[in-house]
Amino acid sequence: MTQPENWQTGGFGLYVHWPFCEAKCPYCDFNSHVVASVDQRPWAEALAAEIRRYAEAVPGRVLTSIFFGGGTPSLMAPETVATVIGAARGSWTFANDIEITLEANPRSVEAARFEGYARAGVNRVSLGVQSLREDDLRKLGRLHDVKEAQAAFGIAREVFDRVSFDLIYARQGQNLRDWEEELGEALEMAVDHLSLYQLTVEPGTAFWDRAQKGRLKGLPTEDLGADMYELTQELCAGAGMPAYEVSNHAPAGSESRHNLVYWRYGDWIGVGPGAHGRFSVHNTRYETIAHRMPGVWLPAAQAGNGDLSRDVVPMEDQAIEYLIMGLRLSEGVDLERLHNMSRSVAPDAVIEELTRMGLLRISSHQLKATLEGRMVLNSVIEKLVP
Repeated sequence: MTQPENWQTGGFGLYVHWPFCEAKCPYCDFNSHVVASVDQRPWAEALAAEIRRYAEAVPGRVLTSIFFGGGTPSLMAPETVATVIGAARGSWTFANDIEITLEANPRSVEAARFEGYARAGVNRVSLGVQSLREDDLRKLGRLHDVKEAQAAFGIAREVFDRVSFDLIYARQGQNLRDWEEELGEALEMAVDHLSLYQLTVEPGTAFWDRAQKGRLKGLPTEDLGADMYELTQELCAGAGMPAYEVSNHAPAGSESRHNLVYWRYGDWIGVGPGAHGRFSVHNTRYETIAHRMPGVWLPAAQAGNGDLSRDVVPMEDQAIEYLIMGLRLSEGVDLERLHNMSRSVAPDAVIEELTRMGLLRISSHQLKATLEGRMVLNSVIEKLVP
């Protein structure tokens, strides 16, 4: 019996990176660049050309998702989005239920622009709300206020069938009661998906610089962060939006299909400055990384190749990546698939030890992290990786 190809197991997606923003948030470590304006026509043409170039390497596939990330993709003109989607449609077969998501900042939301995205083919929007508290929005460097966020959510609900939004918790000065009230408000708003992230201070961000100078005050303790995480799981499950991934919540059937491609270790093409991709051809898996700086990527893409590198991913590295991604999911990882990649990753003896500790469990040949395991997932993975 012929084994299915990797993309047939985990899905096949397209990630499109739009690197431009109105302002840089102090917690953000993504590849984003503040610019006043952009001539979008050459960008649309370059992104479309990159998609067509990749289609020559991986032809004949069924595309299950497209995700416009950034940066701030809601600063893209609807015509730019339409050009990109058109290039993808001309390159691969679209799944009947293809998910096409665009990230949006509430400040840049206009009904006419959203209607333009919908006409272009976008059928899901993800709003970067981040907080429902005015003071915290200012601390997070967000340009919108709570009313703008609520208005943007209302417009999105009218235009799109599927709407998600993000919140950041474990913020400066936030206590358990504060988060309980705010999450309750979010659950009353939520349509079908919530992404709920604990604030992390990453190197290279403004928050990191402040922390190094002792100027980032009032962050919750590790124990309070754990309490907030447990409360999040309890309240979301009670509202019919259980965690299907460490930080993502949805009723069954409303999960982000694009992110599932990552977490199930499928294949995805990444185009745009700094975009990463993974795809397999004839049992060889490749990692691609595009040039990071917009001023470098654009002329490179116009010249025929926006990639900085394309490297083969060794089988043991594939196993490690699959483990790291898959254990974030409530469904876990397929042990047979994992051990076909490498027997040295997640050896049976270590799985048995972590199972006795209540951090892992096995169900129908799927290796899963328990709630306790998710709370210390990095430590669990360290034990499983040689």
